[in-house]
Amino acid sequence: MGPPLFAFVYTSEMRGHGDSTTETNWSGDWTAIKSLIPYFMEFRGRVVLALVFLLLAKLANVMIPFAMKHIVDALDSNQSQIIAVPVAFLVLYGVLRLGTILFGEIRDTIFGRVTERAMHSIGLKLFKHLHALDLDFHLSRRTGGMARDIERGTNGINFLMRFMLFNIVPTLLEITLIAVILFVNYSPWYALIIVVAVVLYIAYSVVLTERRTSIVRQMNKMDNQTNTRAIDSLLNFETVKYFGNENYEAEQYDQNLTGWEQARARNRLSMAALNSGQALVIAASITAIMTMAAYDVSNGKMTLGDLVLVNAYMMQLFIPLNFLGFVYREIKKSLADIEHMFSLLGKQSSIKDKEEAGELILNGGDIRFDKVSFYYKEDRQILKQVSFDIPAGKKVAVVGPSGAGKSTLARLLFRFYDVDSGSITINNQDVRDLTQQSLRAAIGVVPQDTVLFNNTIYYNIAYGRPDASREDIEQATRLAHLDQFITQLPQGYETLVGERGLKVSGGEKQRIAIARMLLKNPGIMVFDEATSSLDSNSEQAILEALREVAESNTTLVIAHRLSTVVDADNIVVLDKGCVVEQGSHASLLKQDGVYAGLWEMQKREATQTDAPAILADA
Repeated sequence: MGPPLFAFVYTSEMRGHGDSTTETNWSGDWTAIKSLIPYFMEFRGRVVLALVFLLLAKLANVMIPFAMKHIVDALDSNQSQIIAVPVAFLVLYGVLRLGTILFGEIRDTIFGRVTERAMHSIGLKLFKHLHALDLDFHLSRRTGGMARDIERGTNGINFLMRFMLFNIVPTLLEITLIAVILFVNYSPWYALIIVVAVVLYIAYSVVLTERRTSIVRQMNKMDNQTNTRAIDSLLNFETVKYFGNENYEAEQYDQNLTGWEQARARNRLSMAALNSGQALVIAASITAIMTMAAYDVSNGKMTLGDLVLVNAYMMQLFIPLNFLGFVYREIKKSLADIEHMFSLLGKQSSIKDKEEAGELILNGGDIRFDKVSFYYKEDRQILKQVSFDIPAGKKVAVVGPSGAGKSTLARLLFRFYDVDSGSITINNQDVRDLTQQSLRAAIGVVPQDTVLFNNTIYYNIAYGRPDASREDIEQATRLAHLDQFITQLPQGYETLVGERGLKVSGGEKQRIAIARMLLKNPGIMVFDEATSSLDSNSEQAILEALREVAESNTTLVIAHRLSTVVDADNIVVLDKGCVVEQGSHASLLKQDGVYAGLWEMQKREATQTDAPAILADA
């Protein structure tokens, strides 16, 4: 694993899952392995064929020392004048060497398709699942950490599928074949030493690897924290600059790097202990067997070729066995990473379609909020018995102080959350009884905080309806009063907006969001402070255009600037989660209540700014 820099950003870390290596156990390992079996079965023919070539490669590898033995014996017994004998075995030796490599390459080529398809399928499934999770999950995520989890999990799948099947199993098979050959052809002591050495090697590797789990877990945790800190700091680049906190950020990042460095040091020391113990077992067993073989050669019980054969088998056995220790460590890590990645697939959304959920029948779009109450947390009630109607084709505005719960109404209508009590209906259809897809297809939203894709202006507008024609996109652009801005750009529609739209101003971002929503052409429109970043002239021009577009649409406007909603058919005033007033602009002013107070306050502010004429003249 490289240093915890921030080269890979995909999604964010959900709260409480910063540690990508969970406490591993055999139950969890088997769970991770079983989760991959369906992806093997998709190409079972390729798996079987790959195993056949695996077996051929191992058989060829086991036969190589026999060819070496006969070459040495032929040369040692002064039969070198009979050239055909050693040449034949030399050719056989070359063919077996070629076969070992060739069969292995064919095996990898055949099985590569299985691994790639599994990574593709799992990656796509995880991507869809993350998008299906509720807003609460995504609000609690942290950019960077989960990206590392997904990266490690994906790499773990590749490692596990390739090495567990083609290294662990073949190595154990080769050990068994060599032990049998030495037992049958030579002294049982050779086989016994090999078996004891292998058992000691595996036992030592397993025990120390299990003890290293907590160290690896801590190392990955620090890796996640460091990566998350770096990405979070860079994403908030402007805020860092505003407050001159570059040194503070560097100090925080340095603290995370220090923790990561210390965790890596502990991991390195434990790795050294593991490798040293494994090397001791290998050296002791090879020394014992070669001493026995040399003694048997000196006593005439074995030929020089037999000595070469035994030595070749020991090299052939312990080189992959040494690699087996590495593979085991990596497999344990991969299993933990895969298990954690698959745990994301087990994360359930609190917003689900009912089994009998129906499709929304819009038919005008009459909306009713009936005694709606909602809590973000048990001790934080946002809405209290909120009731009001939005008749089909009408425009209703919700206004009130900050924190009154205005934006929460839009989120409940869109079903980012479900109400705790009461109901929200569209044409007498409870939104909880509808499929989320049909509900959201009928609603267009211009959010207060517009975030754009790091792509072109054209792409971001077309996102409202990806199959729209260029004429439709240009029409939406004109309605959003964005066309003049685009024509002034050297690259026009192909201008890149940057990450999160940082290369365009707040007002331009909002106009792009409005154009995107207009392109979608939904039956229900929701504007959540949709013109808050616009100057007064642009705001009035866009509001006039929106009035024309929304004449036949049901419209919910959430606003802080009251001048934008004076033409609403009904204005709902929220305060501390309760509806305190509602009515037309004129009637609310006559009531001389909360709305009238807000109006007077904004009117006073307007005298000091270039406020909309409608507000200044009122």
